[in-house]
Amino acid sequence: MEHEAAAARYFDGKTSRAHRVEVRVREGMLHLSGEAERACPLEQLRVSERSKHAMRKVTFDDGAYLEAVDRAAFDRLLHASGHGDSWVVRAQQSWRGTALAAVATVALLGAVYLYGLPAAATVVARHLPLKAERMLGTGMLEMLDRHVFVQSDMPAARQAALRTAFAGLRSPEPDAPAYRLLFRKSGIGPNAFALPSGDIVLTDELAELLPDDGAVMAVLAHELGHLHERHLTRRVIQGSAVAAVTTLVFGDASAIIAGVPALLLDLRYSRDAERDADDYAAAMLRHNGLPLAHLEHVFEVLAKLDKNASGYLSSHPVTSERLARLRNARP
Repeated sequence: MEHEAAAARYFDGKTSRAHRVEVRVREGMLHLSGEAERACPLEQLRVSERSKHAMRKVTFDDGAYLEAVDRAAFDRLLHASGHGDSWVVRAQQSWRGTALAAVATVALLGAVYLYGLPAAATVVARHLPLKAERMLGTGMLEMLDRHVFVQSDMPAARQAALRTAFAGLRSPEPDAPAYRLLFRKSGIGPNAFALPSGDIVLTDELAELLPDDGAVMAVLAHELGHLHERHLTRRVIQGSAVAAVTTLVFGDASAIIAGVPALLLDLRYSRDAERDADDYAAAMLRHNGLPLAHLEHVFEVLAKLDKNASGYLSSHPVTSERLARLRNARP
């Protein structure tokens, strides 16, 4: 059966000359007639995707090709010969398909950001070489000491007493992380945080605000929880995904450290991370026979400051929800 002919331009692949031809299909063969003649089995041809503005193109296996001049007739010829566009091409030609693809892409990127990246960061953090993690934490502490902190005014005896008291507490988990308790004076307000190097930093301002040593122990237990779960390491990895892969492969943390300054301007943990650290602190207090009221006092003190917090290094946003959750968990 012979189908409708369609006008086209044929290029033999050897010269730039365009040959005006007519294209027909008969018995599974493509036939050209006019300024050039040729026949070729349909299965040996490659047909370009349909586009709104570009010409349809048919390529032969020797590099020759033809371009449709009468696009409507050429499309009818393709349809009559059994050639059909794929569902991808059809979707591209539909505004509904394009809109659906855009929505799906946004949804996929959102899912990767919300779920895929945190999960990948957790895996990388668990396998990050200890040397690289220590280097990362040390670099962060040096940067903070240059720009944020000065030496603590807390008496040496008081520092020693707090170190001894916290060292005497047993971890609720068998794989308790190694840590070093440091004290600093800060111009940015009360704070405490744990660095990937294992350093737990407590500022003089926070120690002065807390009502007793039990509350200080609760804060340190909370920070040990962050250290146990490697929350800050995971946070840095999420913010430096490409650099994190390089660090994992080559053991060089300099690429991640380069992105630390921006991270330090907004050192906030996720709500899930704060819950994990709260649970760790509560378990540690219970494990050592200490009342949860110590942790409640910490939340109450910091809640008063939360309204006026500047946000800089505000790594522990205190909310009524966290306080209520802790009270509801009490036996």
